[in-house]
Amino acid sequence: MRGSCLCGKIGFEIDTTIHGLYQCHCSLCRKQGGSSSNSAAIIDADKFRWTAGQDYISSYVKQAGFRSDFCSYCGSPVPNLLRDTPFYWVPAGLLDVDVEIDVVAHLFLGSKAGWDTNLAKGVHYETTPDLKDLLALLRSQN
Repeated sequence: MRGSCLCGKIGFEIDTTIHGLYQCHCSLCRKQGGSSSNSAAIIDADKFRWTAGQDYISSYVKQAGFRSDFCSYCGSPVPNLLRDTPFYWVPAGLLDVDVEIDVVAHLFLGSKAGWDTNLAKGVHYETTPDLKDLLALLRSQN
């Protein structure tokens, strides 16, 4: 299975099946991805390999140990080794193939965003809605 960053300069391969994903709702993951959570897989390091662009990887590490690796060209988060473990954290959105993988765990729900209350609520779109309709919906909420 292949994956890449937004601009495609960084690429990687995974030589195993991903059986489940997790979503982390902590404040650091929200800030890293700009959303309510990140969705990721944990992959054995020996099943992961870079195929392109390692020289484009930049890192930010908080004093507490949280690490964010990203493409220095497009800013996309990219996989990184999980601290001192033999595992890679792999953002699910970087996978280049559309595969069905269930989210099997939600982490740090105790620190989730106040607006991350119920994934079933809200209007559901199969594809991108018309921008005017979306703006009207967003602006009509209290």
